[in-house]
This record gives sequence, structure tokens and C-alpha cells, in this order.
Amino acid sequence: MKKFHNSRPIPSAAWAAIFAAALALGYTGGAAAQQANASGVVGGSTTDDTSAGNTNGGGMPQVQQQGDVSFVSGGVGLDESKALLGAQHDWPLSLRFTQRSGEYVADVRVQITDSHGASVLDTTSRGPYMLVKVRPGRYNVHVSHAGVDKTSAVTVGSNGSARASFIW
Repeated sequence: MKKFHNSRPIPSAAWAAIFAAALALGYTGGAAAQQANASGVVGGSTTDDTSAGNTNGGGMPQVQQQGDVSFVSGGVGLDESKALLGAQHDWPLSLRFTQRSGEYVADVRVQITDSHGASVLDTTSRGPYMLVKVRPGRYNVHVSHAGVDKTSAVTVGSNGSARASFIW
């Protein structure tokens, strides 16, 4: 890759915003525009589990289901970050993934087990925030990123306000 004099790399968050804007405008490698599908969605389908083309609106990523547990993850772009932070109070468990420098981390393997060791959720977070709807109880949250594993015990009360942050 050619490096230009006095140039600085563009942060990954900026690239994500540029890419999202290009998708929102319907740019696909020179295509003039995309037509809406039968449900009126442009740039994705309502079955997408990414923020582009989801049915939640307002930048909120698509809610996913695993067994009786609902969850949502993301926050790479500013709209998703704001939407997820704003929705935290509606979800019993909130997880955050960052580096020591404060930079956000994505692609974190998340495994949640109940107090008996039974698996409740086994997935990969698509961004620095994950919101999870679990029943009140005690859980162990096991996460892995870049070969480093971490575990945190959390208790979700009946008011559903448990939070855990993981820093690499």
C-alpha cells in the first residue's frame, strides 16, 4: 500500500460510518440506485440481523433470538451506539467491550451460563455493546477476544439492571 507524505490513517469507526453512508445511499460499485423490495426495504431485507435493513429503525440493530433469550449487539457506528445506549434500561443485562485505550472491541465471543452451568447464550458480539434479555438470576458471562478469555459473575435482579464491562 502506498503511503502519502503527512497522511494519517482513517480510524475504523470513520470507515464504518463512510461504508454505512454509502450503503444508505444505495451505492453498490457504480450502480445508479437500488429498487425497494416487495416490503419497501432498500439496501437489505427485514431478515437481516445487521442495522442496515432492519425493522427496528433509529439505528438499533436487529434483535436476535437464541432459545428463550433475546439479544442485540453492535455499536460500531454512532447511530447504533446511541440506540444501544438509549435502550439499555429496557434490557436486563448490558455488556460492553473495550480496549484499555478506550477503543471499542467487536467480534467478541460471548457465552452466558446460568448458576447450574447450563448454557443460556453462545454467540459473537458484532460490536462493543450487547444487550441481553434473560430471566432474573445469577449468571457467568464468559468472553473471548484476540485469544484472551475473561469471566464475570452477574446477578440480574427483578428490575433487570445488571451491567458488565470487559477491558482488554
